Amino acid sequence: MSGLTSGYAGGVVLGGVDLDLGAGGTVAVLGRNGVGKTTLVSTVMGLVRPYAGSVTVDGRELAGARVDTIARAGVGVVPQGRRVFAPLTVAEHLSIATRRRTRGPWNRARVLDLLPRLGERLGHRGDQLSGGEQQMLAIARALLGNPRLLLLDEPSDGLAPAIVAQVGGVIREVAAQGMSVVLVEQNLGLALSVAQEVAVMQKGRVVHRAPCAEFAARPEDRRRLLGVD
Repeated sequence: MSGLTSGYAGGVVLGGVDLDLGAGGTVAVLGRNGVGKTTLVSTVMGLVRPYAGSVTVDGRELAGARVDTIARAGVGVVPQGRRVFAPLTVAEHLSIATRRRTRGPWNRARVLDLLPRLGERLGHRGDQLSGGEQQMLAIARALLGNPRLLLLDEPSDGLAPAIVAQVGGVIREVAAQGMSVVLVEQNLGLALSVAQEVAVMQKGRVVHRAPCAEFAARPEDRRRLLGVD
C-alpha cells in the first residue's frame, strides 16, 4: 500500500500509510492505542473508504473497492473481537465460509487438520465456544477464503497465554505455506515471535520499520516508540 489516507466523517485517521509485503512475509503492525491500526485493517478490507492512496494485491488495485471484491481478490481478515455468530454452530460457520471460498488449497479438511479443536466442536454454537475456540473459528473462516494476504487484528486479545501460543503457531504455519500476513497486535511477545519485521505506527503513519531481531535487541526503540521495555 502507498499513501493510504482514510478516516471517518471527513476526519483523517490514516495520514498516508506506506507498507509493502512480499509473498509469505509477515509484518507486525505495532503502536499505542488510537494510532490508526484498526482503521488500517478496515481500510484495506473496504470497510472504510480511503480518501487517497493505493492498495494493490498481485498488481491489482483494490483501494476503494467493495468488501466482496477485495475478498475475492485474495484478502482475508480475522477481525478484532472475532465476530462469531452466536446462534450458528461451528459446522454452519464453516459451511457458509466454504460456499464463499475462492479456488485454492484451503478447504474444510485442511482447516480442521490445522485447527483440530474445531473438529471436536462442530455441533457447538458460537456462544458455547471459549474465547480461544472463537478465535480459531475466526481464523478458519478467513482461511477458507483462500487469501493471499491475511489481516489479523489483535488476535491475542483476551486469550490465555497457552491459546496465544497456539495462535502464533497457526500464523507461522500459514506464512510458511506462502501466505502474506499483516498482524496488528499489542502483545509484543507474540508479534516478535511470528513476524519477520515490525512496522510501528504513530498518528496515522508508519514511522519506524525494522527486522524483528533488531527491534527485540533495541529496548531504547521500544521505549521511545511503544513505551514498553
